Amino acid sequence: MYGTIMRAKIKAGQMDTFRRFAQEGGSPDDASGWVSSEFAFEDKDPNRIVGIIRFKDKESYVKNANAPQTNDNYNQMLKFLEGPPEWIDVHYVAFQGEALKEYMMTGSVPGS
Repeated sequence: MYGTIMRAKIKAGQMDTFRRFAQEGGSPDDASGWVSSEFAFEDKDPNRIVGIIRFKDKESYVKNANAPQTNDNYNQMLKFLEGPPEWIDVHYVAFQGEALKEYMMTGSVPGS
């Protein structure tokens, strides 16, 4: 598996708008190897976000990175950020745990 980790600072007052943008964005249309995307904010600085985007392999990642829609989405995302994000491209070597569930994304607890 291959992917990228993004770290960026959200503009003041833009967290809720960014959250909607990230959740409604869907999956990359031109990247059949897309696996998942996650976004979270840091405890020590709630205006700083981290994104984890996974692809089945580097080829799928590169194909997505070069897709025109990806550039459009990136430019839209920049509107919420104080500056360009930091990107860390990675090769995954191990995974433990379970996949995210819907309730984990909304912050609610199932059955409550």
